[in-house]
Amino acid sequence: MTTLDLKLTLPDQLAREAQAAGLLTPEAMEEMLRERLRKRAGEQLLSMMQKLHDANTPPMSMDEIQEEVRAVRAERGKNARS
Repeated sequence: MTTLDLKLTLPDQLAREAQAAGLLTPEAMEEMLRERLRKRAGEQLLSMMQKLHDANTPPMSMDEIQEEVRAVRAERGKNARS
């Protein structure tokens, strides 16, 4: 586990609302980061699929898509351990 000390500069109102909602705890921050990483991976996959479509490449099968998802997750896990 890696420990990071972060300093955030937020508008007062946003800081109060985030604090009141429990969003500034380590657990909440971890959840938000994980969700953002999942969203980014999905966006990258959709972007790649659009590029394939634009290049008139035949559509991927569900098995091929699943393999790409596994590869992205494996790479992300590899990078996280580095």
